[in-house]
Amino acid sequence: MKILVTGAYGQLGSEIKDLSVQYADDAFVFVDREEMPLDDLEKVLEVLENINPDLIVSGGAYTAVDKAESEAELVDIINHQAVATMARWAKQHNKKLIHISTDYVFQGNSSAPLKEDEPTDPINVYGLSKQRGEEAIIDSEADAIIIRTAWVYSSYGANFVKTMIRLMTERDEISVIADQIGSPTYARDLARAIMVIAHSDKWAKGIFHFSNEGEISWFDFAVAIRDIKHLDCKIQPIATEQYPTPAKRPKYSLLDKAKIKNTFDVNVPEWKSSLVEMLEKLEDK
Repeated sequence: MKILVTGAYGQLGSEIKDLSVQYADDAFVFVDREEMPLDDLEKVLEVLENINPDLIVSGGAYTAVDKAESEAELVDIINHQAVATMARWAKQHNKKLIHISTDYVFQGNSSAPLKEDEPTDPINVYGLSKQRGEEAIIDSEADAIIIRTAWVYSSYGANFVKTMIRLMTERDEISVIADQIGSPTYARDLARAIMVIAHSDKWAKGIFHFSNEGEISWFDFAVAIRDIKHLDCKIQPIATEQYPTPAKRPKYSLLDKAKIKNTFDVNVPEWKSSLVEMLEKLEDK
């Protein structure tokens, strides 16, 4: 199987690259913005035609959530129009697509874990662009799987975990939001799930949710990072209103993972064990 992975140097793309050595029978092609700029739709189509993959793993995206508020047009091209181009190509050539989406397509005012058929209603530009990307895939009727995930982190790239370690090393006290609830996603766990699905004989198109198990706040996450790393820093819980950002964030984005587990038998680890694994890997770098 020839697998094209977009967002090669992102958190997810980097983790898939690490795992790819375990799949010697597959031919992987990793592309990032240099090889396949998602803001150039003609170039996207050209790359697809040249590589002719059996499966596209669409991991590349515009993810600067706050900056997106002032770059709506660019965000739409990358997160919606480029995705639509890939989906149409996959449909036309009878190929498969796995696209990564986000909890940000939801309003974030639920009080129960979000199922795949929950109505979407984004509260920011980034979320709207990802919603439109999902809709374009569905409209294309491509043989596609959409995986919504949340709070992604990895030993690669910039993310909450690395930021917390840096801040807690530099400062005696920090403040972290305590009223946004969800569960983190270790990108390596998501990469493993994607590879299981890619090779499953149970392939089933549609929308699925994946994050690690558990229910925590960003504050809880920060405390766990501090304690595992044995850092000496006081962490103050604050409300979202005390840390204003250009883009609104969902207050509640816990994802229900029953469908992906039942359909593909993927393993969904508990968030803290995955955090420990990632921090150990970070130390080994």
